[in-house]
Amino acid sequence: MTTTMNNTLVRAQGAVNHKRPPRRPGRRRSSSARLAAALVSPTLLVLGLVAVYPILAALRQSFFTESERLDADGFVIDEPQFAGLNNYVDAIVGSGAPRFWNALANTTFFTVTTVVLEAVLGMVMALIMHRAFRGRGLVRASVLVPWAIPTAVSGLLWRWIFAPDGIANVLLGQQILWSSDGTAAKFAVIVAEVWKTAPFVGLLTLAGLQMIPKELYEAATVDGAGPWRRFWSITLPLVKPALLVAVLFRLLDSLRMFDLPFVLIGQQKQSVETLSMLAWQEATNIHYGLAASYATIMFAYVAVVAFAFVKLLGADVIGEARRSKRKAVTS
Repeated sequence: MTTTMNNTLVRAQGAVNHKRPPRRPGRRRSSSARLAAALVSPTLLVLGLVAVYPILAALRQSFFTESERLDADGFVIDEPQFAGLNNYVDAIVGSGAPRFWNALANTTFFTVTTVVLEAVLGMVMALIMHRAFRGRGLVRASVLVPWAIPTAVSGLLWRWIFAPDGIANVLLGQQILWSSDGTAAKFAVIVAEVWKTAPFVGLLTLAGLQMIPKELYEAATVDGAGPWRRFWSITLPLVKPALLVAVLFRLLDSLRMFDLPFVLIGQQKQSVETLSMLAWQEATNIHYGLAASYATIMFAYVAVVAFAFVKLLGADVIGEARRSKRKAVTS
């Protein structure tokens, strides 16, 4: 009797499985892919409208030049004419080459100098804010003040400080024309930029420091490692991913520097003119084709620098963080 009931249950289970075949994994994956595409498509649409279209429009504009001609009735017609690569040739080796190479050199100099100083000062600020002391919360909140101030307002503030009768000259006991065209103007821009954006690097680095387990420092202390040894073997390798992200953001921002030198020093100053300022100046002079070529070159420059930075230093920051933590634990 028991054997007969077991056979009946087996046949019934087989019939159910025969009527309801299991769903294939491929269908499940395709359904998930369609759902993911539906969720991401609004973001991609907005990104295409605010980023991709302006880039393509600027690229197209760079192949045209403005010109005026008379029609058959003697009226002036202002319409762009196709110029090919003439705008790029004029910008790089033509009449606009001196200003272009000067602006490119200024952009590179400001980027390298400010990012290096911000990385060093940001690391120092993060190490100080990471320590336990009374009023640490107030210090962390006050660090955000320079970063929260709009760049234009910050430029006006430092313009008042670097005025001929400003605080800087009073403290130094000299009469330096900081807003003139020269080395003093470069120094003023660097000081104002580092003051404003070093807290940003410090806060991102602080977030990376808080992810390091305290047990690593305790084990290193028991093994006899001093402060410098703990910093070079534990802190720096494990905080490197967060520091690289902060430096990458600052690289992208510094390469597009415009408002701070524009407000602090002024326009058409050779010592502080950047690529963004040069493109804006040509656009205000209704040289839209040349301005678009400058903007396109700047976009390509920023993209190449960002790609090289990610590939050479921080291609896999998550994986690198895990490997560094595993290495520190095993050592």
